[in-house]
Amino acid sequence: MSDKNQKPIILTGDRTTGPLHIGHYAGSLRNRVALQEGHEQYLLLADLQALTDNSGDIAKVRESVLEVALDYLAVGIDPEKSTICLQSHLPALSELALLYLNFVTVARLERNPTIKDEIATLGFARNVPAGFLCYPASQAADITAFRATLVPVGADQAPIIEQTNEIVRRINAACGMDVLPEATPLIPKSGRLPGIDGKAKMSKSLGNAIRLSASTDDVRSAVRHMFTDPGHLRASDPGQVEGNVVFTYLDAFDEDQSAVEDLKRRYRDGGLADAKVKDRLFEVLETLLEPIRRRRKEYAADRAQVIEMIRQGTARAREVTDQTRADVMSRIGLFRLDK
Repeated sequence: MSDKNQKPIILTGDRTTGPLHIGHYAGSLRNRVALQEGHEQYLLLADLQALTDNSGDIAKVRESVLEVALDYLAVGIDPEKSTICLQSHLPALSELALLYLNFVTVARLERNPTIKDEIATLGFARNVPAGFLCYPASQAADITAFRATLVPVGADQAPIIEQTNEIVRRINAACGMDVLPEATPLIPKSGRLPGIDGKAKMSKSLGNAIRLSASTDDVRSAVRHMFTDPGHLRASDPGQVEGNVVFTYLDAFDEDQSAVEDLKRRYRDGGLADAKVKDRLFEVLETLLEPIRRRRKEYAADRAQVIEMIRQGTARAREVTDQTRADVMSRIGLFRLDK
């Protein structure tokens, strides 16, 4: 099944629920750009999974396919090195997900910490959509269909990989051989960025994120309204760095960390205004986002080319996923009509 000379396979991607933000960049996108050099990387535009909590706004899901693809290209994803593909056009993923649901219980799906937290956040209670509850099985299908062994995820998504590997072990046991590999999560050291309002999660739906496509004015406004230390009323007051979103973002994006440490010291001692720290962050973010914004605009000017790129990537991905589905279905022992 494996070739010692084959590059490690990565499966990653995003639900198509809107343009990506700087939290995606810090947590995953910049790693993807680096990883594409030495890995076989597949990036999934997960439009079917986007429907699990957006079935009432299919237009948003559809239109976001290109928005997410543009963000990929703008940050430096190279379609010659990474395969960008569309989930809804890879039927093997849905077929494998349906198969896998026979190897996992509802109780186990409900115990998954990632799913439990999201159900609480979205307020579903017992009205959780079945597709949302079955998200781990769908994720397992995505990962295994590409035979991925590495999956870049945030720490909050690690339980999804754990459950994927549980399903893999059950499928392999049913097949009587190791048809599918287990996957290892690649968790970034920086962790998840909080929202600009200081809430634990930066989210498109919560409106507390800075988009990668944000204009200069939008970035400036977001930084100006960013949560700092509510007790730091005057520049002369000693300030709290921990939990201060401005410093959290400087830790994540400022390349001159010695300068950031100096700012922290001065802020703690008193004598440094919030406005000064925010000015520094604005400059850092604008340096990061200006070239991304420019490249995105260039790609957006020729959307037909972007669609063709997705089409070609999806065709390559279909060959891989169809072969995995055929292998699993053949090995697991279902009735065959080709004999």
